[in-house]
Amino acid sequence: MTKIATPSIPTAPDTPVEQIHDTFEKQLVHQYTMRRTTAKQRIARLQQLHDTIYRRRPEIERAIYADFRKSKTETDISEVGVSLGEIRHTIKHLKTWMRTQSVGTPLTLFGSSSEIMQEPKGVCLIISPWNFPFNLSFAPLVSALAAGNCVIVKPSEYTPNSSAVIKSILEECFAPEEVFVAEGGVSVSQALLELPFNHIFFTGSPAVGKIVMAAAAKHLTSVTLELGGKSPVVIDPSAGLDHAAAQTAWLKSMNAGQICIAPDYIMVHESVKDAFIAKMAAKLETFYGKDAAARQASPDLCRLVNARHFARVKSLLDDAVAKGATIAYGGFCDEADLFIETTLLVNVPENAEIWQEEVFGPLLPIRTWTELDEVTEYINARPKPLAMYLFSHRNRVIEHVLTNTRNGGVTVNDCGPHFYNCELPFGGSNNSGIGKCHGIYGFQEFSNARSVLRQTRLMPTSRFMLPPYGGKLAEILLKGIVRWF
Repeated sequence: MTKIATPSIPTAPDTPVEQIHDTFEKQLVHQYTMRRTTAKQRIARLQQLHDTIYRRRPEIERAIYADFRKSKTETDISEVGVSLGEIRHTIKHLKTWMRTQSVGTPLTLFGSSSEIMQEPKGVCLIISPWNFPFNLSFAPLVSALAAGNCVIVKPSEYTPNSSAVIKSILEECFAPEEVFVAEGGVSVSQALLELPFNHIFFTGSPAVGKIVMAAAAKHLTSVTLELGGKSPVVIDPSAGLDHAAAQTAWLKSMNAGQICIAPDYIMVHESVKDAFIAKMAAKLETFYGKDAAARQASPDLCRLVNARHFARVKSLLDDAVAKGATIAYGGFCDEADLFIETTLLVNVPENAEIWQEEVFGPLLPIRTWTELDEVTEYINARPKPLAMYLFSHRNRVIEHVLTNTRNGGVTVNDCGPHFYNCELPFGGSNNSGIGKCHGIYGFQEFSNARSVLRQTRLMPTSRFMLPPYGGKLAEILLKGIVRWF
């Protein structure tokens, strides 16, 4: 693959390790105060965060633009709006989520009662990525605070402008013993991972996710891993091609394809391949401009995050073309501007690197199929993706693909909306992630479902099971339990 020289990458400054350790110790003490907070108190904290984010929205927009050249509209859609929506949903439902749940008790424990209490896990670490620095920092933080935890947030060092605003917002809203922001690079992450957190929430690549999980295992710390993978788009001949092309083009171009749920490749039926590609090209021209120069000038297309990531994505494109792939649309790259336009590739050989790793950029390889089993077999032969998008107007096809594939989440006849529904769990499976987030699922991820059995004081049935064994009444009870209960 082509090697491109990369200049130094601007990063956020490192928080001193001594300050991290001191804050962690304070949070260990303060976690029990947070544990005792009521729903009203937690809602007040979340409302303050909501109002502060909304008030400081212009700062967020400027920071995102400085890091990505992203438009205000896309920032509102993918960063501010998602974060505020998560807070409002949580505020609306938190009292119900926190309520102790009474559950049944077997007859063998006659007289006792059983319940489940949701208690906070304690002191939690959130390691957020660079691709959506606000959304993927604030959304898990909302769940952690709703559950009553103390939190240390580690934003990505590769978006220093966003990291600085995140730190400023959270320092305005919370004392450091409640929420603390640790900025910096790998050394800061390593220092954090050496600490015995009660839970770690990580968003990033599977490779780094394995490192996080290995570090957590040393302390038996529970983890939520929001990873990624090669998310397919399946196009059935019955699909509305115009709609499918529009939605696929939009989500692949958003954030320059630097999205964990972005379409990673397309599987289109051979009979509609040419028509679909033509419609994708038309949509991209309608959205962003008639030629490469116009698309580069479009305010609605952001940039790759840094020179190193540009080089990685560009090398995938060069490798595919060198091995025989054809550029069906796009292909323009400007290293000085960190710009790569949305590019459609066909006839991509199987040994191309683009099939081996998540693209995480605006390149979209296209392959064809003729029999539906080809689709499910190809998807299942690879690690489970985080998302899948299926366009079809035939229920038989939809149910066949849903039944015969496995992944984190699916949107049928659209791209991406399952992520925006707080009523749905979001997360991967195996290589694409462990655990879920959003709404009640995020609250539960940061909570321990604590079982409580309240024994009756009047002749508890467990009394009859005490040694010495062999009494007649105990024998009769034991036979009944074994046989019927």
